[in-house]
Amino acid sequence: MELSESIAHKNGRQRKPMVSNSDMGERESKLEVEDDEEGLLPNSDGQMKASHGIKGELGNVALLLFLYVLQGIPLGLAGSIPLIMQSKSVSYKDQAYFSFVFWPFSLKLFWAPLVDSLYLRQFGRRKSWLVPTQYLLGLFMLYLSVSVDAMLQTDGQRGPDVITLTAVFFMLAFLAATQDIAVDGWALTMLSRENVGYASTCNSVGQTAGYFLGNVLFLALESADFCNKYLRFEPQERGIVTLSDFLFFWGIVFMVSTTVVAILKKENIKHHHAKKKPKEETQSVMETYKLLISIIKMPTVFTFCALLLTAKIGFSAADAVTGLKLVEAGVPKEQLALLAVPMVPLQILLPVVISKYTAGPRPLDVFYKAFPFRLLIGLEYALLVWWTPSVRQEEGFPVYYYAVVLLSYAVHQVALYSMYVACMAFHAKVSDPMIGGTYMTLLNTVTNLGGNWPSTLALWLVDPLTFKECQGAPGQTCGSVEEAGLCVREGGTCVTTLDGYYVESVVCVLFGLCWWIFFGKKMKRLQEESPSAWHCRVAK
Repeated sequence: MELSESIAHKNGRQRKPMVSNSDMGERESKLEVEDDEEGLLPNSDGQMKASHGIKGELGNVALLLFLYVLQGIPLGLAGSIPLIMQSKSVSYKDQAYFSFVFWPFSLKLFWAPLVDSLYLRQFGRRKSWLVPTQYLLGLFMLYLSVSVDAMLQTDGQRGPDVITLTAVFFMLAFLAATQDIAVDGWALTMLSRENVGYASTCNSVGQTAGYFLGNVLFLALESADFCNKYLRFEPQERGIVTLSDFLFFWGIVFMVSTTVVAILKKENIKHHHAKKKPKEETQSVMETYKLLISIIKMPTVFTFCALLLTAKIGFSAADAVTGLKLVEAGVPKEQLALLAVPMVPLQILLPVVISKYTAGPRPLDVFYKAFPFRLLIGLEYALLVWWTPSVRQEEGFPVYYYAVVLLSYAVHQVALYSMYVACMAFHAKVSDPMIGGTYMTLLNTVTNLGGNWPSTLALWLVDPLTFKECQGAPGQTCGSVEEAGLCVREGGTCVTTLDGYYVESVVCVLFGLCWWIFFGKKMKRLQEESPSAWHCRVAK
């Protein structure tokens, strides 16, 4: 469902695009050019000394954690907008438009080499990108704080300005992805070699916390019902915060914190690297792009990428549409978001447990076995949506309903993480060690795109596959927005006779079963290829 993909990881509409070890590996390979400068820390005299323990680097760890929290804020806000729009009865075509907001983190590989190689030496390699992107993030948030209400406003004839919302939040996601590239690279030079492992911890914890603040906490505090029920003694018409207030606050935080980092935080850069010419760095960028093309041209990699791009079509209706359908059925969006909270311990433990079964020579066996179970969960989600209106009461939904939703969500997470961890393990297994970072990042990018495009398509097709009829106004139809409006003006009502979501759910599951039968075994057989079949010949 919508909620699960937004919290779990970055392979769907994602909304929580956690940086994988592949990104870290790519940065580590680049550190050879920097003579492993992260292994030593400069003291106050500019001399190099070995670092001892994490205590001496708590300040750097805190800074990294804070930067990743900031990164999660716009991602969480972007994940909350579809739920807000759904409560305003926007079309699923509009939701499909907005789903492009979640693509930049899946595409950042294409401009990551530029961020890694082009910079102002005097200002700092990572700060050259971090500071301007965070300033722009702050400015976009301040702009949205005074304009987002108008964009989301409905006046009967026209709904929210989805195109403008999509454009602005796409830029927020693009800037956050660029900031992620810069922070990932800085993390490996900011921390000493013995403590560099804390960088991934800062990434996971920081992005999760930021997403939680921008999504779950915001939706709860923005809801008048939630605030009146749990946080107030006297009911009021509005929540404690509005979207404008929230954007303004974090816009100021971005501007102030970025200024502090720009002025006070210095990078550890060796001066003798100033002798290198920009032209050489530009050539390295071109070499990286040529390397990516040469990897994709390899027969085994090309086949694997084609399978990754089609494997998640069977899950697209369940992952992209279910959460929105629950909101449409009356489930409060803040309650739906809060269901992610008890899932956090499960999401931490699942990769640890599943990795025990994917550590061997055949990790994709786990992927293959989990595939049909995840398809069945998609059908269960459709039944859940169908059942939801019948259990709705005047005061809301009973506790047992939320227990069923939570259980469904938990089972879905087990299947989702089984496939995800298996895929990541296979990526690590087959990646050419000579170019491991670039190789794995490419495979992760294709994996993410394999979740993004089916989700966008699934949202787009809901309305065309939905059939309605006009009851109470003879001769009128509900085939379009204009016809539906005419039906209402003539005293009729548009009644859904066939919901496109159910059509999609069945079609997706059937397609998924066909994929599993005809292509699942082909993916398993890729594990039998020799290591040389995965090694790029141009690597040196």
